[in-house]
Amino acid sequence: MSAPDTAAIFESAKEIDRLRDELKEVIQEINKLHKKLQTTPEVVEKPGDTSLSRLRHLYTRGKELSENEENVSNQLLKQLDALLPSGPSGQQRRRTGTAEGNDQKKKRVKTDSDIPKLSTSMRNHLDSCADLKGEEVAARVRVEGDKEEWLVVKVENFDRETRVFEVVDEEPAEDEEGGVQRKYKLPMSHIIPFPKKTEPGSAPDYPPGRPVLAVYPGTSALYKATVVNAHRKRKTDE
Repeated sequence: MSAPDTAAIFESAKEIDRLRDELKEVIQEINKLHKKLQTTPEVVEKPGDTSLSRLRHLYTRGKELSENEENVSNQLLKQLDALLPSGPSGQQRRRTGTAEGNDQKKKRVKTDSDIPKLSTSMRNHLDSCADLKGEEVAARVRVEGDKEEWLVVKVENFDRETRVFEVVDEEPAEDEEGGVQRKYKLPMSHIIPFPKKTEPGSAPDYPPGRPVLAVYPGTSALYKATVVNAHRKRKTDE
């Protein structure tokens, strides 16, 4: 084996190590961003948030590094094949097969560990969202262009994967022929559950001056209001 050939092999091996180290850092950043989005999914709704574009950039970079590692690995294999005698012995073949098997196991373990897991609080939150099916909630919907308003709607479905609510405004739309009920698909950040009617004691006791949403009588529309007098619990409430 000549010195130039050996040097080329070492350079390829060093490049593979460098690519793997950088890929490891990218994966760590992806996992951190996954955890952030799982804990506070509403952050993507904030103006100027770049979480999703950052995540896309990281995945793109990770893909590039993986492809580069594959190319350099193929190059290294060719360099080794050119220096090894043809027809490897049975022992060499067994070692190669074992090494490949171990590499596959490591890749599988790495892939499993890279899959983000939901925290207990997030699972509980998703469960509570799923339990809202058939319940009335307050929803922020877009009505005209960028204009938004709050409505009382009924939850028809909640998709745990996309984390999107399907709701319906049961009050027929006056501006549509036949009084069609409007349906919306909304993210979790656009939904506020009401206290359960079967548990009146669970209603929050808002102090005077607290901003709240109130219902226009006889409609499903909500408007912003301010608490004037705090709710006084009756004996039956205690």
